[in-house]
Amino acid sequence: MPLDPIELTVFASLFASVAEEMGVTLGRAAYSPNIKERRDYSCAVFDAEGRLAAQAAHIPVHLGAMPHAVRVARERHTFGAGDLVIFNDPYLGGTHLPDVTMVSPVFVELDGQEPREQLVGYLASRAHQADIGGMTAGSMPVSTELYQEGIIIPPLKVIDGGKTNQALLEMIYRNVRTPKERAGDFAAQMAAHRTGEERLRQVVARYSLPKVQEALEAVMEYSEAATRALLRTIPAGSYDFEDCLDDDGVSDQPVPIKVRITIADGELTADFTGSAPECTGSVNAVLAVTQSATYYVVRCLTGEEVHVNDGCFRPVQVIAPEGSVLNPRPPR
Repeated sequence: MPLDPIELTVFASLFASVAEEMGVTLGRAAYSPNIKERRDYSCAVFDAEGRLAAQAAHIPVHLGAMPHAVRVARERHTFGAGDLVIFNDPYLGGTHLPDVTMVSPVFVELDGQEPREQLVGYLASRAHQADIGGMTAGSMPVSTELYQEGIIIPPLKVIDGGKTNQALLEMIYRNVRTPKERAGDFAAQMAAHRTGEERLRQVVARYSLPKVQEALEAVMEYSEAATRALLRTIPAGSYDFEDCLDDDGVSDQPVPIKVRITIADGELTADFTGSAPECTGSVNAVLAVTQSATYYVVRCLTGEEVHVNDGCFRPVQVIAPEGSVLNPRPPR
């Protein structure tokens, strides 16, 4: 039986509240003003297939890029109970190097069933570290290649089956200017995942795993339908716009951004073909960020009554040619 409107709203709010409480834990437990006071962090909940199920009202560019990050983490690792993956590579779903992402699974134990532990979904967090190494303090220099910005962390298990990989953490801390502060912020981020895991398990314990799985699917389908309905209110056709950045910080040449928006049958395609080629300076946006910015525009149009999840993104396609400023190649 499909969820009625009240159930749909209740579950959508429950899933979002898990992400919100993760954010409260992260913000309160963090050491650095960058996270504790400036609140440059984001948290989200994903289903067992790695699809975005809910997010907190945090940083838009983080949240729209997180699905890419979770997909990469799932491709690179087999997750078990007590695992947590850490990484910051922009070309693997990150944003810039100071934004460190963590991804962990949530399992529940079901009595009398095999397998006893079943995967409910995943939790993801991203927090802007005040320093992650590199050529200048703060890790946001006017750089010409990624290596100058800081240490690049590929998707690695920082916790494996409940056991912390202390050697990995020590390697990261040795490459940053403020190791004690980074240790505190990383610990806060890990604590946020424990909070999210506990809360999501409580939701399953109250409503049952089949009901939660049904609700996860239902809230995504609703958001997809609402997004398509919104897009159908826009007259079908193509719309073109061009603007430019003044320069890339290295040369004085403008950096044009071109887009053609095509609306047809409840779908939107944003084609950035014709935008500037990848730049020497540090103004390039990896594809995950370009997608995230586009998703956010659609999100603003749908209104607050539509919960943000994978369903919102399904009617949206982003085209950004490889080698452009909106889809650069490493090590830009």
